[in-house]
Amino acid sequence: MSSDEVRRSLAVIDVGAVERNCARLARELEGSAALCAVVKADGYGHGAIECARAALAGGATVLAVAAATEAAELRAEFDDVPLLVMGALTPSELDLALEARSEIAVWRLRFLDLLERRAREHGLRPRVHVKYDTGMGRLGERDPVVVAKLVRAAATSDAVELGALWTHFATADEPDSAFFDQQLEAFRDLALELKEEHPGLLLHAANSAATLREAASHFDMVRCGIAVYGLDPFGEDPFARDLEPALELRSNVADVKPFDAGASAGYGRTWSAPADTWVGVLPIGYGDGVRRGLSNNAEVLVGGRRYPLVGTISMDNATIDLGPETEVEPWTPATLIGAQGSERILCEEVARRLDTINYEVTCGISPRVPREYKR
Repeated sequence: MSSDEVRRSLAVIDVGAVERNCARLARELEGSAALCAVVKADGYGHGAIECARAALAGGATVLAVAAATEAAELRAEFDDVPLLVMGALTPSELDLALEARSEIAVWRLRFLDLLERRAREHGLRPRVHVKYDTGMGRLGERDPVVVAKLVRAAATSDAVELGALWTHFATADEPDSAFFDQQLEAFRDLALELKEEHPGLLLHAANSAATLREAASHFDMVRCGIAVYGLDPFGEDPFARDLEPALELRSNVADVKPFDAGASAGYGRTWSAPADTWVGVLPIGYGDGVRRGLSNNAEVLVGGRRYPLVGTISMDNATIDLGPETEVEPWTPATLIGAQGSERILCEEVARRLDTINYEVTCGISPRVPREYKR
């Protein structure tokens, strides 16, 4: 590779992998359950528009986001695809979501009243998804009596259309969690009762982990996010679940310099060479989303080999120990997430080193890192 082809930083996203992951998830579904692809937070850092397009090609029929601005961005590209805004909305955000012809999450009667007024003003009749908080403890109504009242109010409204009843699992990604079963049972009991009363009521509960864990959670639709991008919702190995990681994070070795024993690299001198060695400097840092918590706590692939990331990661640079003898030269490609030759650094490995989850790793890759799409 010539120096003209090397980028300071680059996230390469395989949209073909996104498409294949969605096809694999669609095959997993019980009965006639539909696949909703969650593309919030710019597609978990992968690019919402490009990944939404690939997800639809792979079998998804609905797209979900958290914010009205995200829905507006998608609607500009996808005129007829159903969009669900799952998050809380201020009155002005509600107007934007309605203009994007989104389906809206509801869990308070006063918000349903506001939605009805705004819908009439816009000349629209949006579908509403009533959210039942079965144990996540965030958005949603906990009281099943109030949930039923909301469903019936939406069903009889002339301003909105009753669309769905839904919930969200708190511990689906913990295989031994009994709380998952409790939530599923609580949702199923009320959901099936209300579906008898309203046969057209769509039921959805499963995230990626629940989709892969328990077919009984599939109901009429599943909402898959992390698995769409080929990441393991259980934080282990995506390949063991027949998922393909879609993202690689790349940089290059911008400089190579000799270090005498005792010479240090980076702020705070947190690492000093234990013996004479060579150090490579990568022009990527926490301003790009490579977290400081990886300082002296990660590896980077160069020439198909793993090298330790040493010294404190700064905003724009990181350093790696290339050893006492090296053939690495400036502009040599470096991979922080992804594969080189037979070696691979999974996003899940990076997450474990940071004591976090793979979601946060990809969402944290900053806009300064260009995205390049391939198939």
